[in-house]
Amino acid sequence: MASPTRVVAALSALAAALLIAGCTATPGAVTPTSTSAPSGTDADDFDDMEGTLLDDGRMFAVVTWGSSTCVPQVDTVTGNGQTVAVTLVDVDADEPCTADMAPRASIGALPEGVDPTQDITLQVTFGDASDDVEISGSPVTGVPGESTDFLPSAGWIDDGTLLLLTWGSSGCPPVLGELEASGNTGTATFVTEEDKACTMDMAPRATLLSFGDEVVDDDDFTLTLVGGGLDGTVSVRGD
Repeated sequence: MASPTRVVAALSALAAALLIAGCTATPGAVTPTSTSAPSGTDADDFDDMEGTLLDDGRMFAVVTWGSSTCVPQVDTVTGNGQTVAVTLVDVDADEPCTADMAPRASIGALPEGVDPTQDITLQVTFGDASDDVEISGSPVTGVPGESTDFLPSAGWIDDGTLLLLTWGSSGCPPVLGELEASGNTGTATFVTEEDKACTMDMAPRATLLSFGDEVVDDDDFTLTLVGGGLDGTVSVRGD
């Protein structure tokens, strides 16, 4: 595979429309639980990138640090065996961005031919920054390049932080109200906005959920979703 598939291109275009918070008129889909760096975070950590698989192995997410209102979009994705080259770009370099430092999630589709049950290396480039993001394989039934089933999915980004992928209106991304956890179970309660007008599309929305100082067991972790039209449970993929 020397070039992205049509599926990748289509999803990248969709992600461009949905994952931009504040830099354009399109509402963002990434909802960090905090717009400041966690206590104890070293400045060098801001150069690190993290990642996880989503959508039963069909999609991936890359988490970078920067302005919470200017989320990078996935521009190109190419695969060579189990190595996937990913290029992230700013949506509009001329747009002003808030001067905070927060984790932001950029979503893309895995190219056809990549096996999500085996270890994957994402070679991510974003401007002058680059990093290899190692993602361990896990049992999945999804096949890269095939259509999604539009079900929520989630994966751990690091200890205590997971990325939740939901599907729905790009104009009405989930708004987190409360987050709690105990052991290997957690509950995310979302705000239900009854009177808000929403765009009539079906888009992937990424929400970063951080449990902070709460001790969670990320093995076989189950997240219960409450409110916001998302009621149900999600088995969180291990990191």
